[in-house]
This record gives sequence, C-alpha cells and structure tokens, in this order.
Amino acid sequence: MNNIENKKYWVWLSLIPNLGSKKTLELLKIYKTPEMIYNLKEEELSIVKGIGLGTIKKILDIKIRNNLEKHIEYMQKNNIDIISIADEEYPKILKEIHDPPISLYSKGNKNILNDRCIGVIGCRDVSEYGKKAAKYFAFNLAKKGINIISGLAKGVDSYAHIGTICGQHDVTLEANNKQICGKTIAVVGNGLDMIYPKENEFLAKEILQTGGVILSEYPLGTKPEKMNFPARNRIISGMSKGILVVEAKEKSGTLITVDFALEQGRDVFVVPGNIDSIRSVGTNRLIQQGAKLVTNYNEIF
Repeated sequence: MNNIENKKYWVWLSLIPNLGSKKTLELLKIYKTPEMIYNLKEEELSIVKGIGLGTIKKILDIKIRNNLEKHIEYMQKNNIDIISIADEEYPKILKEIHDPPISLYSKGNKNILNDRCIGVIGCRDVSEYGKKAAKYFAFNLAKKGINIISGLAKGVDSYAHIGTICGQHDVTLEANNKQICGKTIAVVGNGLDMIYPKENEFLAKEILQTGGVILSEYPLGTKPEKMNFPARNRIISGMSKGILVVEAKEKSGTLITVDFALEQGRDVFVVPGNIDSIRSVGTNRLIQQGAKLVTNYNEIF
C-alpha cells in the first residue's frame, strides 16, 4: 500500500463536510493539489466562485486539521488506502460521470478497479428465486472475467457477492469447496472503520481474502445514514459497463441506481420476475419501459 502520509491532504479534503465534488474540482482546477488548498488563507479562498463564507470556515476548521493524524494512524493500522481522482488506480470509467467522487477509500485489491465490471443490484427482501438468480449471474459473469460490483447490503447485494465467491449452488461461505471464479467489489455508504449491516462482517472478510475490494467515498467515522446510499449507488453504476437488476419492488431504492445508470449511459439488464410477486413489480415495469430482459448470462454479452 502507498504511504498514507503522502496522501494525507487528500484525506483532509475528504473530511470537509458538504464541500461537494463540483466545488472541490473547482478548487483543484485553480490550486492543483489539496496541500495547496490546505495552506490557503481566507482571502484567497474567498475569490473562488461558489465558495461562500460557510464553506471557507469548514476548510479552515482547526478541529478537522487536528483530527487528521488520527485518521492517518487508523488507516495505516488497518490497511486502508485512499485513491484520489488523480491516481492511476482510480476507475477511469467513473471519471466520466456527472459528479465523480474526488477520492475513494479502499480496503483490499485496488488493482482490479479498472477491469471490466457489472453491477448486480436488487431488493433487500430477496426471495429464494432472487437468491438463485443473483448467484447464477454473478458466478457465470465472474467466470468470464467480469468483476461483480454491489453494495454489501442485505438481499440481492449479498448473494451477488456470495455467487462470485462461492458459485451458484447452495454452498455457504464457510464451506471448503468454494468455487472462487472472479473478484467482487463492494461499494458501501459508510466509513471503512465499520461494516454495515453487521451480519455481513464475515462476507466482507471473504471479499478481501478472495482478491476483492471494499470502497467508500466516505471518511472514517461516517455512519450508514439513509441519505448516503443514493450517492453510493451512483458509484456502483458509474464503475460498471452495465447493471443487472434481479428483484425490485414498485418503490425500491434499486430504481435509484437504474436512474443513475441511464443518466450515465450504462446498459440496464433485468431478470424477469413472477407477476404475482411484489418483488417483481419494479423489475417487470423496467422491462416494459425498454430495459433488456435477460434469462441467461450469455445474453448480457
């Protein structure tokens, strides 16, 4: 892992609340590096378009600066890296979206971030059919050398990760006969000093042990607040060539990711569902609206 001390100003930049990608990019466009921004005075910051007094106070906040070393120390002890938008490892396809994250905290194999990826998403309240479909597609797409991206949430997300690690059959993560066939990437809506939901701690460990990576744009200490997940979803679709929707209810949060994917020009594939199931209302409607119906992983190619 790169020396975090060399990246501490990127960590500092990520700690400034509500700065946003646009304002940050504007600052970087003018001043080139986070270290230069760190050393600016109030009068210098005030000439930047869109940077108001409230934002200036946050940039100059001494409490944030005093906490920086604690973050660096924790990252070093726990093998957490930060990948800035200026780094080679940063996913190139993600730079194309409207508001790319300025930096990504990472734990695991960051060398896979520029490989071909597909997002596999769906509802948390997944059916047995949804579990099998998520594992089937994840397993077979991973065998073809495509990384599987999802959000480490309950339901379809978990089974997409599990399918990549364990295959499509009814095998568990604890089994010795894992059919590891590819790499999986988990993008989370909290800091990497915690795993959410807690029940997926073992799954997170398996993702790392099998050559995958866990990512977040949120600094350490960020709790999994509800508002973080829609922003997280734009990264899942933004890093993917396309997304596969396995199950989605009528007002599922999954549909937010679909909206991001369409806005970003990504392909949307949908597994059709039982017309009697509430978990299929959203997916079947997507098919009616023109998403690509798939019943076999080869149809995605």
